[in-house]
Amino acid sequence: MDIQAMKDVCRQVRRDIIVMTNKAGAGHPGGSLSCTEALVALYFDVMRGIDPEDDKNPNRDRFVLSKGHAAPALYGTLCERGYFGREEFDHFRQLHGILQGHPDVKKCPGVDASTGSLGQGISIAVGMALGAKHIGSDVHVYTIIGDGESDEGLVWEASMAAAHYKLDNLTVIFDHNGMQIDGTNDQVMSLGDPAEKFRAFGYDIVEVQDGNDLEQVLAALHTPACPGKPRLIHLHTLKGKGVSYMEGQVGWHGKAPNDEQTAQALKELEG
Repeated sequence: MDIQAMKDVCRQVRRDIIVMTNKAGAGHPGGSLSCTEALVALYFDVMRGIDPEDDKNPNRDRFVLSKGHAAPALYGTLCERGYFGREEFDHFRQLHGILQGHPDVKKCPGVDASTGSLGQGISIAVGMALGAKHIGSDVHVYTIIGDGESDEGLVWEASMAAAHYKLDNLTVIFDHNGMQIDGTNDQVMSLGDPAEKFRAFGYDIVEVQDGNDLEQVLAALHTPACPGKPRLIHLHTLKGKGVSYMEGQVGWHGKAPNDEQTAQALKELEG
């Protein structure tokens, strides 16, 4: 798929995020919109062995959405990739639907790990990468973590383990949109320079100044791994990217758009 086609997928995924959260009357659009390019890049270009017809292929690369509340972005991407039909969006966050409020490996095809309790997803990803190393597999594990999520000590325990075990088959994508549910990161719990923190733990660091620029994201993901080191891709993103009234607004962390707001967002996201 060429760059323009992938950008079209990003736009459609953003539309799906809006539609899903509107229909459910709940969800997390802001942080879903900020990580859209990273997900589309992974599933349409980077990860190996991705096949909706064989979604349990043991040789496929793995993905863990550690910031599990951004599930609408993952579901939109999986739908575009062919794992299920768009009609499933009608049942987002409903009891018996396959698209739960957070990814559920037992319900949703294409999901590699159930996540949502913040900090645990990166820990699962570290375990997957360590397991692949143990059996001599060349599987690569990718995970997206949030900056608000990184208030959790579990993130740093997992990061210490990843460096200790020299997991160069692990890529952590840091979605740094500067906001979390209660305010900005600096107001709630300042992270300082997260890239330098990961570097101190022993990670190889790749900086992306515009994490919502697909070309920049792809270039970072295709940067060769540094032998013996896990990799951190530090994406500087915009909360609510693509929808004018959501961009850079803390209030859209966990609030669904009403019908009028949905119509405006979909118009802005037209091709």
